[in-house]
Formats: sequence, structure tokens, C-alpha cells
Amino acid sequence: MKVGIPLEIAPNELRVAATPKTIKRLQKQGFDVRVQKGAGHKANISDEGFVEAGAQLVETAQEIYQGSDIVLKVKEPSLEEISLMKPGLVLLSYLWPAQNGHLMEALAKQQVNAVAMDSIPRISRAQKMDVLSSMANIAGYRSIIEASFYFGRFLNGQITAAGKVEPAKVLVIGAGVAGLAAIGAANALGAIVRAFDTRKEVAEQIASMGAAFLTVEIDEDGATSSGYSKEMSQEFIEAEMNLFLEQAKEVDIIVTTAQIPGREAPKLIMDYHVKAMRPGSVIVDLAASTGGNCELTKNGEVYTTENGVTIIGKLNQLPNQASQLYGNNLCHLLDDMGKAEKFAIDMEDAIISRAMVTYNGKINWPPAPLQVSPSAGGAEKKTAPNPDDIRRKEIEAAKKATMSTVIGLSVVGLLLLFVGKFAPPSFIQHFTVFVLAIFVGWQVINNVTHALHTPLMAVTNAISGIIVVGGLLQTKNDLSNTMTIIASIAILVASINIVGGFLVTHRMLNMFKK
Repeated sequence: MKVGIPLEIAPNELRVAATPKTIKRLQKQGFDVRVQKGAGHKANISDEGFVEAGAQLVETAQEIYQGSDIVLKVKEPSLEEISLMKPGLVLLSYLWPAQNGHLMEALAKQQVNAVAMDSIPRISRAQKMDVLSSMANIAGYRSIIEASFYFGRFLNGQITAAGKVEPAKVLVIGAGVAGLAAIGAANALGAIVRAFDTRKEVAEQIASMGAAFLTVEIDEDGATSSGYSKEMSQEFIEAEMNLFLEQAKEVDIIVTTAQIPGREAPKLIMDYHVKAMRPGSVIVDLAASTGGNCELTKNGEVYTTENGVTIIGKLNQLPNQASQLYGNNLCHLLDDMGKAEKFAIDMEDAIISRAMVTYNGKINWPPAPLQVSPSAGGAEKKTAPNPDDIRRKEIEAAKKATMSTVIGLSVVGLLLLFVGKFAPPSFIQHFTVFVLAIFVGWQVINNVTHALHTPLMAVTNAISGIIVVGGLLQTKNDLSNTMTIIASIAILVASINIVGGFLVTHRMLNMFKK
């Protein structure tokens, strides 16, 4: 099978659907790859690089669309490009089917089987094909880099001979892939980072990236089964706006990432928020292409407001890196479709059926909802446990444990009484030392936080503690005594084990330090 990579004709599209590395991967999958001349120039990839990777260069887009079985593309095709496509062609590209109904009709009329890469469902198996996530990762990282450029000051705090420099304060709105990437980049540069999201489930993710999670005093969660946030109540939105106003007066950089597939981006930063910001502050709007989260954003532009706030409505795509990640996503999807040898369009597959927006001359959009959790009818209904029942069970368990302990101690006491009556005094003395050594060793290890040790280390250190105490009790002033020599060796070996355990623990703790 032949795979074609056309030149992107959109002037603002710098990416290409394949790189020399993904070309080699496509060949390993069994495909013959053809690339239009100049396809990678905007991404700093030369034609020679494609040829060295094993691709065949062709002159025109028509040769790509007519001579290929599968076409890999970035930007949605124009009507002119669609007219060049042969019937039965499989197209993998951004398509935005909810916004481009006319393109869906043209693709269906041309008998093109089109996969919208932006419509890959967000399920675990499809993560490796999720182009929205891979591109959002780049956008989030780049948002902080460009914000720091326009901000014109350090992001990290410093104490120098010339004086103290306060760290910059960054607010990230939306903790999806782009938001978390922005949090990570800002935190790595030393800024004080805060983040807001309507989904309370992301609080731990935000904290793990080094940011403070902001929320409003309203018990409402924006999480949905699709991975995107739902529309919130008016009361929540008003509280949200007040929170953003308070933060706008404090922070230096705001990064907004909120987008809703198939709809205009929600307005989160209003004109009065911008007016409240200090001169020199920066807003990076990652939703600029879909209307912007900031009311004053101009798509494709970077400008400064009258009160000195810079609003960034475009970012450098990092086309070389983005092309590599996008190409990997495409290769993963082709892997899933059977590679060249067993390539097939399985409309029963949860991923293909929802991303294949036109198939056999028909429009397959919108897709059927994806069931991500057990249906109400198929799952047993779980009721909240009764507090009285829980308390009753706890009391019964405590009584059983107490009874078991009493019985156990009674048995041990009787055994000790029996042993003490018939055993020689020397045995009782050694047995007493043994019991005390166990008790002291147990106390030594029990007072160390379990999180500092693996279970194996905890057990070995406990045993070593027992050996050390026992050895100390057996040593005498006579160095020629056999018992003293054996006890000293035991103490030495056990001490080595204990010291080694703590050294390993120290190294483990250092792994979590910057």
C-alpha cells in the first residue's frame, strides 16, 4: 500500500504529517511512502532528509491524491484538494467535522473515507493516537516560554547583591493537557503557580505539578465522562468571575486553555479583568483560534492594551517537534488498523467508528455516544452504608480482637510457667534476653515511618536491631571469650545492614528532590 504526504497549502500551517523518523516507521509497517516536494520546508525538514529516510519525492499534490491509498495530512483539505482525491482514498487529517459540514459533504461525494484525527475518542486505548493531547502539550509548554519573553522579567525569585527579585505569579485556567504542561514549565522556571479548573478531580494532578489549586465556595463539579468540562451553573460562573478578578489584581501572567469541541471557546477573562491587571502583565490565550477565552483576544495577533497588558493570540507551533509527535500519532493509528499487510476499516471498532467521519459515500457524524461506564440497568445499585451498621461491625470486630489477644496471652503465660518450672536457670536467662531483644528491636523499627522503607527493608532492619541488642548483651570484657567474638561479629554484620538500609532510604528520598 502507498502512503502519501502532501504539502500543506495553508499559509499559517507550518507542520507536516511525517518526518524522516516516522517515514522509517511507516516503511517498517509495510507502506511505500511518497512525499510532495517542499512538504517539510516550513518544519525545517529538507527533501533530502525524506529521501534518505526512504521516501519517494513527487512534484504535485495530484500525484499524491491520485497515486496513494492513504493520505496523511495536517490541516483540513480545501475543496480544491478534495476534488483531486480518488474515490476510495483513506484520509487521515484534522477535519473539525462539527464546524466543517460543507467539507464532510464534499468528502462523502468524492467517496473519500476520512478519519478526523481531532475526533479520536478520549479512551485509554486511544491515548497514543490523541493528536489534541500531543499538540496541547506543546502549546502549554510554549505558552510559558512566550509569556516569559513578553513579561520582560525573571520568573523565578532571586536574592542578589543588587537586591531581591520577587518571583512572578502565574495563573493557569484549565488543567487539561495544555494546562498541566504550562504548570510544569512555569514551576520549572521558578514562578509561583496557581491553577483553576471546574473539575475537582484534577486537584491532585495540579498539586503534583507544584501548583496551588484554586476553587470557589460552591459545591459543583464540572467533570464529565468525555474528559472535557461541562457547562456550569450561573451561580458558579459568577463566583468564578469574582475569583478571576481577585487573581487578576495579583498575578503577572494568565494562561487560558478552556475549549469545548465543536463550539466557541467560553469567555473567562472579561475586559474588567484585563483592566485590573498591572502594566507589564501578560495573557496567553490558547483558545484564540476558537474565539478566545479572553474577551479582548485577537486571533493570530499579539498586542498590548491601553493599560499595558500584552495579550498573545498566537504561538509558535514548534513545527519540527509538533510534526514528529503528530506523525507518531498517525503511525499508532495505522498500527491499530492492521498496518499495510492487514489494513482494514473496522466500523465496529470504538475508535475507528467514531473518528471515521465519512465512509463509503456517507457522512458518519455525529457518532454514537461512547459508553465509558456501566449502564444503570446492568450494574447493581450501591446504597450508602448505614452508620449504625458500621459502628456495630466495628464493636464486634474489636470484641473478637480483644478475646483473641486474651486467649493468646493466656496460652503464652501458661507455656512460660511450664518452661520456668522445668527449664534450667541459664535457659530462662537467655530466653529473657531474647524476648527483650525482640521487644527493643521491634520498638526501634516501629518508630520509623513505614513510607521510608520497603517492606523487605523494614523486616531486615527489625531483625538486625534484634541481633545488635542481643549481641551487646552477650559481649564481655574478655576479648578471648568465644561468645564475645561471635557477638561482636554479629553486631558488625547487623550494623552494616542497618546503615546500608538507611543509605538506600536516603537515596530513595533524594529521587523526589529537585
